[in-house]
Amino acid sequence: MATSRHIKAFVACVAVLAATATTTATATPDPLARFHGQHVDWHACALGPGDQLGRKLDAAGADCADITVPLDYADPGGRTLTVALSRLKATDTAHRVGPLLLNDGGPAGPSLHMPLTKSKAMGEVADRYDLIGMDPRFVGRSTPLDCGWDLGSAPLRSAGANRAAYRQEVAVARDLAGRCERAHGDVLPYVTTRNTARDMDVIRATLGADTLSYLGYSYGTYLGEVYTQLFPGRTGRMVLDGVMSPERYSPTLLRGAEAANEGALRAWASWAAARHATYGLGATRGQVLATVRHILDAAARKPLRIGEDYLLDEHVLPAVLIGGLGSDLDERRASLAATVRLLARAADREPVEPSETLAGQLEFLLTSVGSASAGQMTAIVCGDVAERRGVGSYWRAVQASRERFPLAGPLANNITPCEFWDRPAEAPTVLDNDAPALLVAATGDPRTLYAGAQAMREQWPSSRLLTVDGARQHGLYGEYGNTCVDERVNAYLRTGRLPAHDLTCEA
Repeated sequence: MATSRHIKAFVACVAVLAATATTTATATPDPLARFHGQHVDWHACALGPGDQLGRKLDAAGADCADITVPLDYADPGGRTLTVALSRLKATDTAHRVGPLLLNDGGPAGPSLHMPLTKSKAMGEVADRYDLIGMDPRFVGRSTPLDCGWDLGSAPLRSAGANRAAYRQEVAVARDLAGRCERAHGDVLPYVTTRNTARDMDVIRATLGADTLSYLGYSYGTYLGEVYTQLFPGRTGRMVLDGVMSPERYSPTLLRGAEAANEGALRAWASWAAARHATYGLGATRGQVLATVRHILDAAARKPLRIGEDYLLDEHVLPAVLIGGLGSDLDERRASLAATVRLLARAADREPVEPSETLAGQLEFLLTSVGSASAGQMTAIVCGDVAERRGVGSYWRAVQASRERFPLAGPLANNITPCEFWDRPAEAPTVLDNDAPALLVAATGDPRTLYAGAQAMREQWPSSRLLTVDGARQHGLYGEYGNTCVDERVNAYLRTGRLPAHDLTCEA
């Protein structure tokens, strides 16, 4: 039997061990201390009189800053870069929650503007948060990256109609990868989602917050998922809209969504047929689809001349069409119908001038204007996910998908520069946690499949799924005009309480 003396000796020993452990823990330096404790210099956002975004942020009372982060988190004493932030401070200090970081997707989507757009959707709830816009590393006003893709730099390209056209795509992909390697080979290993998530945690620390609330769209949902995995317990209120499951994350981003995009095309064609008197694309869905097919076939024979400046070929044209299928709102469908009407005339070799909308798209896809964004997007997905399948495998996948998915198949399965990229420095993130989050998804989303949202809901039992039934829409909260969605998201952001069960809103 233990004596009183033995017990006292044991307690003293435990106390010594505990003190030693505490001393050791205290003595262990934080390798990121200089980043976590850095002074953030908030200042006016406008960079000059022509900076429209900066002027809008300033007019709204926002401020901006650049924070310093390591290029390589395994070497925090090495090279650094800057990440640009915007902030719209909370005004309801009595109910202040803390920072809400915003990401618009992409990959490589600038997000400095988001405090302006999301404060409108949030209404009075916005007053409880410091709304933080972030241009991810190497994007927008952050330390830049531009691979010099001066022509034909569309980030999503289609394989074309035959093997000869596909061989051109192989050459383009190899060339684009080589340009990035020559221009930025020393930093490409660090242009990854995992490192952007690490930057987010530096932001959290510099803002003096224990947790970081988050609203992300599309690819931004994947970024949020990665953050929860790398920094468990550091997320506050989390809304993921247009949920991308990690299992579907791939270099083309559309692989697996071919059926959803072809379904969106047929739905749009029915809409356009009902408005044949306005657009003249065909009085039936079949006739409208035949018009689209005629445009694609004409581009395969010879690029379409659009105005004096643009030649639109079979490799870039599908991205223009797919880009118009991300929403079933009348305004977006009307814009696509107007574009298709113009393209149909170009397919008949009539002289046409691009609309302002189409001119902006073509300038981005076909000139150096889109070079930086295309290179950034490609660098992120190639840095995240290993490809290296062999050039013949893509062509076989294209051919296997072409009959069922004539528009989306050759686009979603085409070769990308990732085939010629160095292997990622880190393995893709595998989620094995359970995070409380509000997942928002449309059943007909043509970009991030509803099945992915369901998979995330199953993986995260603590989450709740808010479904918009019947919508073919990518991006819902504050973007679809659905009062049901906006009110339920705002209720969660206001209270921090998830619904007791999954919810459904009608389109």
